[in-house]
This record gives sequence, structure tokens and C-alpha cells, in this order.
Amino acid sequence: MTAVTDRSSKAQAAVPQVDTAYLGEKLLGRWKDLRLIARGFAQDPRIIRDPLLPMEEHRERVLEQLKILATEAQVLRAFPERLGGKDDSGGGIAGFEELILADPSLQIKAGVQWGLFCAAIHHLGTPEQQDRLLGQAMRLEVPGAFAMTEIGHGSDVASVATTATYDETTKDFVLNTPFRAAWKDYLGNAAKHGQAAVVFAQLITKGVNHGVHAFYVPIRETNKDGSAGKLLPGIQSEDDGLKGGLNGIDNGRLAFDNIRVPRINLLARYGEVSEEGVYSSPIESPGRRFFTMLGSLVQGRVSLDGAAGVASKIALKTAITYSNQRRQFNGASDTEETVIMDYQTHQRRLLPLLAEVYAGHYAHDRLLDLFHAVFSEEGMDTPESREDLETLAATLKPTSTWRALHALQTAREACGGAGFMAENRLVQLRQDLDIYVTFEGDNTVLLQLVGKRLLTDYAKQFKGITGMNMARFVVDRAADTVMYKTPLNRAVQSIADTGMKRRSAMELREEETQRELLTERVETMVEELAAALRPASKMSQAEGAELFNEHQQELIEAAKAHADLVQWEAFTKAIKEIDDPGTHSVLVALRDLYALTRIEANLAWYLINGRLSSQRAETVTSYINRLLRKLRPHAQDLIDAFGIEGPLVRATIETGVEATRQDEARDYYRKQRASGNAPVSEKALARNSKKKK
Repeated sequence: MTAVTDRSSKAQAAVPQVDTAYLGEKLLGRWKDLRLIARGFAQDPRIIRDPLLPMEEHRERVLEQLKILATEAQVLRAFPERLGGKDDSGGGIAGFEELILADPSLQIKAGVQWGLFCAAIHHLGTPEQQDRLLGQAMRLEVPGAFAMTEIGHGSDVASVATTATYDETTKDFVLNTPFRAAWKDYLGNAAKHGQAAVVFAQLITKGVNHGVHAFYVPIRETNKDGSAGKLLPGIQSEDDGLKGGLNGIDNGRLAFDNIRVPRINLLARYGEVSEEGVYSSPIESPGRRFFTMLGSLVQGRVSLDGAAGVASKIALKTAITYSNQRRQFNGASDTEETVIMDYQTHQRRLLPLLAEVYAGHYAHDRLLDLFHAVFSEEGMDTPESREDLETLAATLKPTSTWRALHALQTAREACGGAGFMAENRLVQLRQDLDIYVTFEGDNTVLLQLVGKRLLTDYAKQFKGITGMNMARFVVDRAADTVMYKTPLNRAVQSIADTGMKRRSAMELREEETQRELLTERVETMVEELAAALRPASKMSQAEGAELFNEHQQELIEAAKAHADLVQWEAFTKAIKEIDDPGTHSVLVALRDLYALTRIEANLAWYLINGRLSSQRAETVTSYINRLLRKLRPHAQDLIDAFGIEGPLVRATIETGVEATRQDEARDYYRKQRASGNAPVSEKALARNSKKKK
């Protein structure tokens, strides 16, 4: 058990207890060893961020750190064995996401190099292209940029304006940036360090545009020491300069003026052009081909989901530890101030977030399992499983990145002025994590993708809404399905009202009750949205687009409801694998808190749609308050179980310094009272005077 200074007497006596060592082993999961290796590097002085470095020095330090990782860490696991990897896609991601503990700039720059630049060559290139191009990139001999995003088309990749036109006379492509809005922008490694880039452009041959394809393009000379030299002729670059965060990354812009790209540098797994200029692809449909290519690069979203979860754990580790030591106000005693974690308002701030972080952690484990299966397990790379993976990643990445910002801000406020100090890291992390919600897919756009998938599957009688194929290789199908084929036209009040709060509270604790309430919200929202959009099939394109636009908010809300359900199911499944009785009991209560706070956040919907009566709505909030009291003694153990300790947190107020200060203050006043020399307060004199009267 983790001892915490000054926990309340109720907390000390609370039963059951969490076995933090046992739970910690469970939380490390399938890739435990790789996570621990990454955490070891995150404590290495060579890797840890120096917060005092100016931008230019920070950039150079991060590049040197990448070189250390390339030679000493396990960063190449996802790549083919013949090139020095391990064909371990899930393990590669598990290690990457832990690097945020050292420095988010390091985690993202590593992601740019190995998770985007190298991954594009790996997943979009042929075996010959992998053998020719990938090795140097993996070893960081060729730092690279991932040139997809354009100033004028952020998340709309299909509409990028950069062109690659095949020239039959010279047998190569001519790469061009036709206007300013077509400049590639926000690209890591583009401003200084990148020597090549994977450039996404419209492939044109024989006057036909075959859509967006990827090209390997050298962009800078290589100096004798291996560093990046001058830009090659026809390449333009600009530095994005100082950003709101992640200033250890040299983000920049690229433009191309009649750059000649050899035909063999078209990454040709999904589309190639013959010497005669004839285009061919193993995927006939242009739409499916495009989404298959982009789906191959989904690991960026998977990694961000995991990294955002780690950042949330840092935030809560800092805030909960501090709140268990900090004392303020003495309403409960004339001599002892109250530990601020004992205040209900503080519990309301932090404990529901702790429940969300657990739910997100378990959901990420499921996502990582699916990712690994698609890219590293024989027979699992199918169009259906890729679609399931893309949908699940698009569901969880927005949820976890928004949560990280909320957790960091809430933790900052919960720590008062101390949380604003740079030494406690929360403000710096908040700055660095800000961009996570809009890169690798803007969160709102990703949720639109999820909503469209829900509508598609509704039309197919709820076929595999959240990745039913995942159940074949992760867990038993019947136990794992997230959407249930329940009737949509059910009774208005699914749980009979008895008029007894005790009875209703007990029902809200039941797993099936929570599942029904969360599931029914998704089903009903999707059904209503489908009905509202049905007339679009008989409208003109413009009228159909306008109708869809009028219902975009409902689409987003349905996707968010779906995310709540996915995480609840992942949490519920994980609990079934916990054998220790005390730990199991506490996790059930934490899962209940997650479910009930999600229902409480949407009480208006449940009331309007008749899924809960007003009495039941009142019961939801009162039961949440009961859960807060029940979980409060276990808060420290639950956050400690993640194993993110002092050298990984690097917040002064998490080290026990606050407990030392509080002990010193209490000892001072205790001795003063014992001496008999303590001054008498004016309030005490007034009370004594009233008693005498």
C-alpha cells in the first residue's frame, strides 16, 4: 500500500483496500517490459527536458535525444525484422507514448520520424522501396518530414493541391506547389533537420488525376557530419517559429517548384505508374484506395491517444498527492486545518477525472490490441478490421486529448498558485498538449467520421459498430460487444420507478442498468439522426449537403455518446480480470462513478427522452456523492498504481515537500498551545463570554 501523509482517520480505516502493486502490474499490460524501458529513458538526464532552454537550443537537444533513442532504446520494434525491427507494431506504440514523461517535444519528434516518416515508407512502400529507403530513415541517418497538411486544407487531405504530374519523356514526376495555400505547413523536421520528406500530392498521369499518393522526396543536402545542409534547388522552406508549445520541434513549411521525383520514389503499395505512364492499383475504387492509404497511417492517432492518457496521469498524480497533503480552513476543528482532498468540491474536481482516466486507459489497451493485430498478426489485415481500427482510433483520440487538457487545467487549479509554477510542470504540459486536439486529425472532424460510421452501420442493422471483428482476437465475442441488438422502441422508463431512493440507487449500481442507459442513448441518437437525414437521398447534392450541415451537432453528440459507451465497456471488461477482492471492489466503484458522471452530464437528454424520471435524475447525483465518499480514501492508491512516480512526474509539490511544510506548521502551533503562551483568539473570548452569560 502507498502511505500518504495526513489522510483522514476514515481513510485510514477504510475497507476494502487496493493492492497497488498487484493493480500496477495489471495496468502495465501486454507490453509491460517495453513501457518500463521507456520510463527508464524518461528518467535519464540526457533525455529529460530542460525547461530553461530557448527554442533553438531546445530543438538541437531534442535532435540529439533522438539519436540516443535510435541507438539505445527500442524505437524500431514496429519495423520489419529484415531491417532491424521486430514486426511488433503494438510494442512500438507502447514505448513511444511513454516518452511524453521525458518531454512532449521528444515524444512528438520521435513520432514524426518513426511514426510518420518511417511508417509511411513502411506501410505505403513496396518491399523494394522499404529495402532502399527505410533503413537509413530508421537509423536517423535521414531525418524526415511528413508533408501532408497544407495551409489551405488541414484535415481535408483528399483536397490537397500539391500536384505530382508524370512526365513520360523523362520517366519521372514533376512536383509542384501551385499557389500559396498549397504550401505544406506545420511539418516537424521541415524547418531545419529534415533531409527528406514523404510528400502527399495529387497523382496525375495522361491527363487523369488518380487522387492523393505519397512520394519520397529529398529536400536538403547532407553535410559531411551527416547533418542537414542547404535546401535542394526548387525546394522552399520557412520556419514556423515560436509556437504555443512543443518548441523542441522545428516545425516549418515546404513548397516545391518543378521538383523532379524519380518514378521509383512513388510509394507504390497501393498505386503505381509504369514507364509508359499507365496507372494501376490493387484497389479499384478510388475512394477505398484513398482511405486504405490513410488508414495505414492511423498509428499517429493511436499514439496520441496513449500519450494524452499519460499526460492526464501526470496531472492527477500531482494534484491528488498535493491535495492529500495540503491543509486549509479549520471548520471541522478549532486546532486542525482540513486536508483539502476531504472537501466534496475537491473530490468532485478530481475523482470523476480519475475514473475517466482509468476508462480511457483500458480503452486504449483495446485500441492497441486491435492496432497490433491489424499490422502484426497474420490474417488480421482486412478491409473490415482496418475500418474498425480507424473508427476506434477516431473515437478515442478526441476523447483522450480533450480530457488531457481538462485534467491539466483542473489539476492546475486544484493546486492553486503552486500549480502555476513552472517547477510543477502542469502549465508547461498544458501548453504542449494544446496542439494534440487538432493534429493527426482535428477532434471535431474525427468525431464526424465516427458519426458517419455509426450511421452506416445503423443502415446495416448495427453491423459491428465498434469493431466486432476485434472480439475474434482480443476477448470472447459475446462478452465484448459494445453495441447490443436491443429493440429501439422500448418502454419510456426502462427501469420501473418504485418511489424509493434506496432502491433506485441500488439499480444504478448494476452493470446491466448502466449498460442499458449508455447503450440506449447511442442507439436512439443514431436512429433519430438517420431518420432526419433520410430525405437527403432524394435531394440535390447542394440540398443534401445543407441538410447534413443542419444536423452536424447531433452527429458529433452521437459520436461522443458512443465514446462514453466504448470506454465503459473496456473498463467493465478489465474489471472482470481483477482477482484481488479489495482491488476489484474499489474498481467497480470507480467504474460506477465513470458511468454515473457520464449519465449526469447528459441528464437533460435522459429526461427529455423519458429514459429517467426526475426522481431518478436526482438519484444519479446523490449516488455520485456517495461514490465520492467511498472512493476518497483510495484516491492516492488508484493514481499511484499507474507507477508514475517522482522522477517521471518532476513536480516539486509531488515530492512530499507540502507534507513537510504542513507538519512543521502543525508542530509549531501544537507546541505553542502546550506552552500555555498561545494568544487567545477574539472569537474564543466572545464564545466564552456568551457561555458565562
